[in-house]
Amino acid sequence: MEALQLFLQQLINGIQIGSVYALIAVGYTMVYGVLRFINFAHGDVYMLGAYFGLFAVTGLLANQTPLVQGLAGLLICMAACGAIGVLIERAAYRPIRKSGRLAALITAIGVSFLLSNGAQALFEARPRAYIISGIGDPFKLNFGALQLILDKGQLIILLAAIVLTLLLVYIVRFTTVGKAIRAVSFDREAASLMGINTDTVITLTFLIGSSLAGAAGLLSYGLTRNNFDPLLGVALGLKAFIAAVLGGIGNIAGAVLGGLLMGLAEAFVGGSELSPFRDAFAFLILISVLMFRPAGILGKNVVEKV
Repeated sequence: MEALQLFLQQLINGIQIGSVYALIAVGYTMVYGVLRFINFAHGDVYMLGAYFGLFAVTGLLANQTPLVQGLAGLLICMAACGAIGVLIERAAYRPIRKSGRLAALITAIGVSFLLSNGAQALFEARPRAYIISGIGDPFKLNFGALQLILDKGQLIILLAAIVLTLLLVYIVRFTTVGKAIRAVSFDREAASLMGINTDTVITLTFLIGSSLAGAAGLLSYGLTRNNFDPLLGVALGLKAFIAAVLGGIGNIAGAVLGGLLMGLAEAFVGGSELSPFRDAFAFLILISVLMFRPAGILGKNVVEKV
């Protein structure tokens, strides 16, 4: 019974972690689907979401109810990070769009360093932590002799991730904007000839992906009281990127699946004797995928003419 209880506890923790990875991985996969390059600054946008959540919850919304703090804080983080994503696309990526993938990759790395070091200069390097009042209170679920200890934050993270993912799927599948994004992803030149403003679509893609990263920043730290600092975007961004590759880069469903699998792997490895190698295990997954399934679980192999 104790073994089953431990298994279920780690399963819940893994789903919680994986939900956050999924939200970040979706941003990677959307940008790759449209521009065919990896936005390595995306993890740092997630880091800024954590700081925007800190300032919103402990400053602007300090005297509000937990519900208002959570909902308004989420909207503030999504709006602020969405604006930063648009600024990054317009100021850094658009001018070098025709310069090749290597230029875009170097620019993305440069923007990542700019955001992380700029955050250090503005917010200091010391770790921060905060939580929406009442969220971290634990409660127990009893199933006969089986008992699970949860907190409200874990459930809210899962529910919020599900709602945001479903909203994204609706936008991509059933709205005019989503159809334009899919058209540009399939063939940018043909979409342009059909009257679609590709620049606007690319900007909207950055807006949506960065907004989800901002939401993940608040959910990760405003509901858990975990420590964070200006450099967290590098490690978390790499893990979310691995999740996107695992599921199939360019595939939204694959990004969600890869995020959940990464979260479960991290939870179970972290709860075993291999805990010190938890981060190394993530890169082992990446190497294995690239060796045996380069397109990812749900990805498709694409032949490019050279």
